[in-house]
Amino acid sequence: MNLTPVALAEGMAVANCLFGDATETPLDYGTIPTCVFSQPNLASVGLTQQQAEQKYTQVTIYQSVFRPMKYSLTGIREQTLMKLVVDAQTDRVLGAHMVGPDAGEIIQGMAIAIKAGVTKTIVDSTIGIHPTAAEEFVTMRQPLSS
Repeated sequence: MNLTPVALAEGMAVANCLFGDATETPLDYGTIPTCVFSQPNLASVGLTQQQAEQKYTQVTIYQSVFRPMKYSLTGIREQTLMKLVVDAQTDRVLGAHMVGPDAGEIIQGMAIAIKAGVTKTIVDSTIGIHPTAAEEFVTMRQPLSS
């Protein structure tokens, strides 16, 4: 992946293998978050819906499209899209995707959770910070109908 943090991690892995602790675990390329710093941001971590549907037998999608509360008193009509991809059999969150303000910041936190193996049940039991866009990830309770 052509990302500076990935190159740094790969370089450290090579250096550790050659000159240090050769027992270091390899990079997990499946949980590297990415962001396009456009206006609005587009950020992603983990599997897309299509990738998950090819790899898992039952995938549940949670999605929300909303106007951020911070725009409620303005004339700004910009909307945010958030999506969670979940393995229905294990409840494990496989991917998180977002288009909206601060998506890079929010997905960075989701990347930690996904790398740690977070389940949808744990996401649902997390109390959100109100009023933030990030809280939408912990309040998406209804899956998209197939």
